[in-house]
Amino acid sequence: MRRTTLRTLAACGLAALALTTAALAPARAENLISALSNDRVNIESNFTGTKIVVFGEIARDALTVARPDPYDLAVVVSGPEQVVTTRRKGRFLGIWVNRDAETFESVPSFLAIHTTRAPHEMASRTVLQRHRIGLRNLNLPIAIASDVPIGDRDNFRAAFLRLRVESGLYREETQSIEFLSNSLFRTSVTLPANVPVGDYTVSTYLLRGGVLLAQAEEQLTIAKSGFEQFTYRLAYEYSALYGLLAVGLAIFTGWLAGVIFRRD
Repeated sequence: MRRTTLRTLAACGLAALALTTAALAPARAENLISALSNDRVNIESNFTGTKIVVFGEIARDALTVARPDPYDLAVVVSGPEQVVTTRRKGRFLGIWVNRDAETFESVPSFLAIHTTRAPHEMASRTVLQRHRIGLRNLNLPIAIASDVPIGDRDNFRAAFLRLRVESGLYREETQSIEFLSNSLFRTSVTLPANVPVGDYTVSTYLLRGGVLLAQAEEQLTIAKSGFEQFTYRLAYEYSALYGLLAVGLAIFTGWLAGVIFRRD
């Protein structure tokens, strides 16, 4: 009798624990599925830029009650991270030279942000900063001790973002994600001719009412191919040989031009 009572109490305890765990577990009413039109981009000598299409579907649980707020989507294409130094010129003895400088680390070499509407309307600043949704929400940590006054650091940050946007390496486009139906979506991301090579991350975020509901991640590779890849590897892996070949080619080109245009 006592053993039966203990078994009953143990069973009740396990059942209560299971119910408590289920209640504390986050409900995944929506699931996000994403894909790329091309997960590899090859750069050759005639490369002038290209576009990739990010598309996907919002999969909903059949038992999910409809939410009053509309869905928000953000697609963030981020390139390999790097350390970047932003310099400011100033006059020294009548000559313009580099004076102050600020070095940032963990900076995306390329960043494209596409959203259904303005980022500040989609979620709180904390959520946006965590996922790099919006150029204004991009965190730029300082790599080394800085001599720049705290009040002047915003100017370096603004200058860095402005230069990246002007070069086409940073881009933010609102209302650029098209809904093909209530659940299907797509957007086209432009890759400029000067896009850096390396491994990229394509992150898609689903938000509603300021809350992140789901996210998906895809990998994109941008690499040089053909003669471009040969010269790239030669320059970075065999720099001494590359330098000698460059000097030799310059000497030969100068000699050949002298022979062709020689005057008798």
